[in-house]
Amino acid sequence: MITAFRGWNDGGQAATVAAGYLARQWEATRFADIDPEAFVDFQAVRPTVSLDEGMTRRIEWPENVFFHGAIPGTDRDAVILLGVEPNYRWRAFTDLVIGLARELDVELVVTLGALLADVPHTRPAPVTGAATDPKLVEELGLQLSRYEGPTGIVGVLHDACRTAELRSVSLWSAVPHYVSLAPSPKAAKALCVRLADLVGVRIETAELDDAEDEYEAQVTEAVASDPDTQAYVEELERRADTIQSFSESGELPTGETLAAELTRFLRDRERRKPPGDPDED
Repeated sequence: MITAFRGWNDGGQAATVAAGYLARQWEATRFADIDPEAFVDFQAVRPTVSLDEGMTRRIEWPENVFFHGAIPGTDRDAVILLGVEPNYRWRAFTDLVIGLARELDVELVVTLGALLADVPHTRPAPVTGAATDPKLVEELGLQLSRYEGPTGIVGVLHDACRTAELRSVSLWSAVPHYVSLAPSPKAAKALCVRLADLVGVRIETAELDDAEDEYEAQVTEAVASDPDTQAYVEELERRADTIQSFSESGELPTGETLAAELTRFLRDRERRKPPGDPDED
């Protein structure tokens, strides 16, 4: 079962874009939904009005929909839950999801999420995979989840999986915070690629590749129009390249290296500051 929810867990809409893309790629069909009446605040997540054939007005309500499709090239099926983070009764909501997963003999729940971070749009979107089960962490090459703090429906769903002794994995992609309002096909593609590696399937990403190229070109053009933003993005690129080089070499940066990087960043920022500009520090 693969889940993605619009809202707090969906920076740059990357998670829901990825889940929707998988549903199309696997020709998944809708087979169930959760009635939003008991779970959604319609003043916070409002229904929309559309015209049917230009004549009849139709109300479209916020949905949490289940799709089913066969994964090409395998003997396995996938259930995709695509929807919106509920406003009320999260425990009752997750009970419904876990109940369906048990009824369908789901072997693994994978939640997709996306967060806003200090990452450049010109580099591959980082993806982290985490689980709370040490055996699953070792088996799938994940990280042991050690996060503490506020959580969303994704965190609550994972806790419900743990209580139900249902294996679950959380995948999170990072989205540049300076372009948070635009859907990010780059981060969506990164989630699909990591999911493919995780469960050992092939996912065709040609459509996302094209969307990623267009996304990067448009954001680069917008960034170039503001010197401060462009300088900031260039600094993010340097940081990302430094981390990548250490990752490829298998070495962690020393404290001296990190201090030198910080000193260089502060020096560059001071150099870019216009004459007479007050020191904000």
